[in-house]
This record gives sequence, structure tokens and C-alpha cells, in this order.
Amino acid sequence: MSAPAVTRTTSTSTTATSIASSTPTAAASTATVAAAGPTTDFYDVFADVAGADRAAWDRARTLADDAFPDVNEAWEKAEYPLHLVRRMGELDLLADGVPVPGGSAPLSPLAAGLVNMEVARIDGSLATVTAVQGGLTMRSLHLLGSPEQQEEWLGPLARAEKLGAFGLTEPAHGSDAVGLETSAVRSGDGWVLNGQKRWIGNGSVGDMTIIWARNEEGKVNGFVVPQDAPGYAAETITGKVSLRGIPQALITLTDVWVPDAARLPHAHSFRDVSRVLMATRAGIAWAALGHATACYEAALAHAGTRVQFGRPLASYQLVQDRLATMLGSLVTMQLHCRRIADLDTAGRLRPEQASMAKVQCTRAARTVAADARDLLGGSGILLENHVIRHLADLEALHTYEGTDSVQSLIIGRSITGVGAFA
Repeated sequence: MSAPAVTRTTSTSTTATSIASSTPTAAASTATVAAAGPTTDFYDVFADVAGADRAAWDRARTLADDAFPDVNEAWEKAEYPLHLVRRMGELDLLADGVPVPGGSAPLSPLAAGLVNMEVARIDGSLATVTAVQGGLTMRSLHLLGSPEQQEEWLGPLARAEKLGAFGLTEPAHGSDAVGLETSAVRSGDGWVLNGQKRWIGNGSVGDMTIIWARNEEGKVNGFVVPQDAPGYAAETITGKVSLRGIPQALITLTDVWVPDAARLPHAHSFRDVSRVLMATRAGIAWAALGHATACYEAALAHAGTRVQFGRPLASYQLVQDRLATMLGSLVTMQLHCRRIADLDTAGRLRPEQASMAKVQCTRAARTVAADARDLLGGSGILLENHVIRHLADLEALHTYEGTDSVQSLIIGRSITGVGAFA
């Protein structure tokens, strides 16, 4: 299937509408949306992006040419398009700002956000690959790993020569991940791991998984576990109706032994895990913006070409009102994302700020996607129109890396000074 005929989100492209005629003449009935007026970046939030940041954003855009012929089929068949994952590695889109030994310069928080946004605008499953591979796995190694672990894994992961996974969530512990039950027991010069992990992207198709477990002293440790280690069993979860283009696993660990060199030396508590999660949570806000942008653009293109009652939909007041509301939501999301990128660059991003961005952007994106689906009418449920896939994928974003309710409680605790998690 071909890419949707929409414009890019830049300060130089145009997406606003200008109808050829306000009267329902034959000419007007075949009119299309003309290029006139502002872009989806209505406030020029990203108009100043330049240099290396702009280059990274442009690289992410080129992925569309490779991806659009395949992403709908991969989603429909629940197949993992590994050739596109490899292509993302070639384009240096997987590191999520994590520095790689011997690699190119790390992306700034703004550039990493723009990459997340642009990849999600293409496909949510591919954006989740970046979140898992770079945001979680590579960032864990960068922040908490040893120099030897970083040297062994960061380069191959960034180039997609190896696939990594992040094993935190358990069948009985999702939002309360701090209560993880997977155990790590000392055994000679290594550790024995037992437990289960659930919803682990790449966990059944990759090369290694960072397993989070509680040791005999009650401390939280991370371990680099090869997926072919004896006792590591993973099955791909089926029946998903969201992010169908990336496999997620139920992992069972039965007396899995790893040497002490596999332990992340700087991980001692759940607070260390939270350092990784905060950055990824910010990335999800950017991804939600990408999903919403794609849906808005599809709705705008449809409104300009779909003729009903002798006139393009875009010539009706009701449709223009809905498009204006959708664009307003995009602007709000852009402002959230740009601000958290600036705070991150300054070293001042707090966990509750990342939570605020995640909550507000995923909420807004779900509404924009639902409105776009409705505006497309029956065509909105067809994969070929690139809306229903985004709508379904946003349901996963709304939940993972901390549900909407839990993120709101993190914000509430910051406001009141009182925890209300139980």
C-alpha cells in the first residue's frame, strides 16, 4: 500500500485548507484542499530546529518510503517487519539519545523526541521498537551497566544487529512494578533467577533481555540474560489488537543461572529503574504526538477530497470546527513535548513532569484519533487510510510505561505531598 497523501509537519510545508469555490458548482464538487496558510506546527514550535537535530528528524522521515508499503500488512498479520527494524538501525534511529561507543554523536532530547514523533507518525509498532531497544534496553546499559556491558551491547543494539528486551512487568505486577516478585539468589560466582515477566517487547524474538529481580536483601537488581540461556522460556502473546507489528512475550525464568558479570553494577533499587522509565515516559508523549499528527493529516486530506451533497467535506462549518479543534490539540501536545525536551536538555526534567506530558499527550491523541476515524466515516476503519491502526495502537500507549491513573497519582503526589497509591 502506498503512503497516505499528506504533507510533512514542518515550518515550510502547508496543510491548511482553501476551497476553490464556496458554491456547490461542478468545479467545486471536484475541488481538493489547496495549499494555503499555516502548517500542523501552527505555533512554529519546531520552526527553529536546525543542525544535527534537524538532520536526525530528516533521517526519521526517510523511513516512510521503506515502511509504508509494509506496515499495514505487518499489523494485519501480526508479523514483525525485521527488515524495517534493520533499516532503522542503518538510519541511526534506535538509540533514543543514548551514546554509543564508537558510534555517531548522541541525539539531543529534542532530536530524540522528534525521531520518536516521526516514527510513530509512520507506525506505532516501529516506534515501540525504538522505545524498547533504545529507550529501555540501551538506556539501562548506559545508566546502570558496566563499561564491559556497554562495549559489548550498545553498538550492536543501536545498529539492530542484536535485539534487546526490558523485563520488568510481571503477570501480577504492572502498575505496581515496584512489587516485583522475580527473585535473584546468589549461587557461587553468579545468580539464579526465577519468576515470570509479561508484555515484554522483543522478549521472545531477541538476543538478550534485561531482567529485573529482587535479591535476598530485598534490593532490585538488573541482569543481562541471553534469551538462549537454559531455563529462559518465552512465548509470544497472541490476540493483541494494538501494536500488532511487534511481538511481546510472556517470559518464564526457571533456575536461570547468569554470572555476576551479567549484573548491572549500578542498579540497586527501584529508584534506579525509575531513572530509565522517566526518559521513556517522555518519549511516549512524543510518540502520542506522532500518532495524532498522522490522524489529523489523514482527516484533513480526506476532508479536502471527499465530496458529499455536491461539496467537499472541508467546505462545511461542522468539519472545519472539528479540524480546528484537532489542530488545537496538536498544538497543546507540541508545547508539552518541546517543553520537556528543553527541561531534559537543561538537566531539570522531573519524573512528575514526564508523567504530566505522558498523561496529557496520550489523552489528547486518543481523542484526535477517534475524531479522525469518525470524520473519515466508513473509510476510517480501513487500514489503507492509516487511521484505525493509529487509533488501536494508541490504546497501548495510553497504558504502558505507567497507566493514565498511576501517572495522575504521581502528579497528585507532587501537588499535595501525599501519596495515594493504595
